[in-house]
Amino acid sequence: MVHCPECETTLDDADDIEFVETDSSIGFIKASKRFYTANCAACGRTIGSGVAGAKGNGGAGAV
Repeated sequence: MVHCPECETTLDDADDIEFVETDSSIGFIKASKRFYTANCAACGRTIGSGVAGAKGNGGAGAV
């Protein structure tokens, strides 16, 4: 069983975690990267982070 290190709420359901997109950027290969944090839904403490899938050409239409 996993607990939030801040408020000690049990994190055992998808509703116990809130995923928040924090930043997007365009890299040199024109693919956007979406960064996110995983926060405790009870107290808001960030308990993890990562990079979501990239969109080719940064999600822009063909040029």
